Amino acid sequence: MEKAIRRYWPVFVLPTLIAFIIGFVWPFIWGAGLSFCKFTTVKNVQFVGLSNYAMIWSDNTFTHAFWFTAAFTVVSTLLINVLAFAIALLLTRGMHGTNAFRTIFFLPNLIGGIVLGYIWQILLNGLLSSWGKSLLALNATYGFWGLIILMCWQQIGYMMIIYIAGLQNVPVDLVEAARIDGATSSQILFKIKIPMVMPSVTICTFLTLTNSFKLFDQNLSLTAGEPAKQSMMLAYNIYDTFYARSGPQWKGIGQAKAVVFFLFVVVISLLQLHFTRSKEVQA
Repeated sequence: MEKAIRRYWPVFVLPTLIAFIIGFVWPFIWGAGLSFCKFTTVKNVQFVGLSNYAMIWSDNTFTHAFWFTAAFTVVSTLLINVLAFAIALLLTRGMHGTNAFRTIFFLPNLIGGIVLGYIWQILLNGLLSSWGKSLLALNATYGFWGLIILMCWQQIGYMMIIYIAGLQNVPVDLVEAARIDGATSSQILFKIKIPMVMPSVTICTFLTLTNSFKLFDQNLSLTAGEPAKQSMMLAYNIYDTFYARSGPQWKGIGQAKAVVFFLFVVVISLLQLHFTRSKEVQA
């Protein structure tokens, strides 16, 4: 079997590798190159150097979207992981009907982001209308918390499944030994369970962090950046720059924003992975 694998591995690897290069690597390289150009189409390109990158920071909508996205990411990442872990703890205590609860909590993750955005827009506007308010009121606060509620409702069930898998791998004899030694429930939680499920924390934090930064379709359907682009997140801001603004220079600026956005997400994700992995208990 090992000889066959060594002989025929290119047959299995090459098709996927070629598809990856065509579908991701080459478009990414080409897009990064276009970020230094002014263009209307990929065949009508004029090199302008770093001017596109310089104009990013003079665009107030981009800087506002950056801080809006950063605040949204911090709040949503904390809420999703804390609530998902709390629910996972409850559903690993041998309660009746835990399988049904797991299915119910997981179901929102199966609904597309565009659909979720429109559903929650109707629900939140119906709730706020009784107070004379609207999701797209004179400030972006309602849109911010609407996006937080939507993201939590969609993601908590998925992260809960990962945390349940981690909690079920905590050795039972270790917990029982701690109880015999007189450890309280809080001590077992913070000294045994949480350190033992740090690999799950790493995975869930990575997923929620990147998903929050890259959020686009829910932002588009729930608030569409209103009012006055105050609830616009980074991914939607890039889309708006590239498609909604006239002039060849804006497409190049949109490409430059996309490159900066990519680099920022990569750096933040690597820092998060390094920090959480350093806390993992080595078996």
